[in-house]
Amino acid sequence: MPEHASRRRARSAAATLAAVAVVGGAVLTGCTSDGGSGARDSEGARSPSPAPTPVWDASPASVAAVGDSITRGFDACSVLADCPEVSWATGTDDGVRSLAVRLLGASKAASHSWNHAVSGARMAQLPEQMALAAKDEPELVTVMIGANDACRDSVRLMTPEADFRASFEASMRQLRAGAPKAQVYVSSVPDLKRLWSTGRENPLGKQIWKLGICQSMLGDADDMGPAAVSRREAVLERVVAYNEVLRDVCARDERCRYDGGAVFAYRFTGEQLSEWDWFHPGRNGQARLAEIAYRNVTASGPPA
Repeated sequence: MPEHASRRRARSAAATLAAVAVVGGAVLTGCTSDGGSGARDSEGARSPSPAPTPVWDASPASVAAVGDSITRGFDACSVLADCPEVSWATGTDDGVRSLAVRLLGASKAASHSWNHAVSGARMAQLPEQMALAAKDEPELVTVMIGANDACRDSVRLMTPEADFRASFEASMRQLRAGAPKAQVYVSSVPDLKRLWSTGRENPLGKQIWKLGICQSMLGDADDMGPAAVSRREAVLERVVAYNEVLRDVCARDERCRYDGGAVFAYRFTGEQLSEWDWFHPGRNGQARLAEIAYRNVTASGPPA
């Protein structure tokens, strides 16, 4: 046999052996036709891969609340006074059935929920509240704030969007420093113009408004002139901008869930508003807020 033919046959045999070795190695490592791999049991069947642990827990065992007068139940029980027992987030009132009660049950909610909200608070005060909430080591923190940033004595005094964003980002950092695994449910800011439109139908409510409640929106409640209309539209636009900030900042944290604008979109009627100021939620309104929160917290995924 010529020497060059012998060399060609040797190279061909070597290539064949190499191919067999590769195929054999693939079989030994458990590769499948779809490219996957995994452990096999004694009969050769592949064991299922463990399911990843979901980041969002729909059944948190404790709740801390931060925010403003709405979370304190302001004007829900008596005029110009807090009533935290009817708070949508942590209250104990049987008629409201707060988020904490719905999640934990009435007895456990009393010992495993905390309300750090402050009536009149603006976003700039939220980092301090978050620091207090973190000390409770809660599994869920509820946030409802921003109405007071728009409810000022004039449009000019409303919190700038950039400042609102910076304070909310600082608040999230403050919480994460003390409670890195706490879940956060963020409520949208209510539609203040909708509340004005509903509440102005009540003469008593309008008298209370004159004491200084949300003058940027509620001042001169019956004035429908161009300047008043423009002022109310400016407040509405700022609230919409605040809600975009809440959505954006929350979306960057895997343990944060925004309500998708559910509270902003809710059409409060006189039945849901305080019988004293026709602006803050009354007991009925607090119960509706609790329903919205519970639906979003326990959903399989965040709102669309």
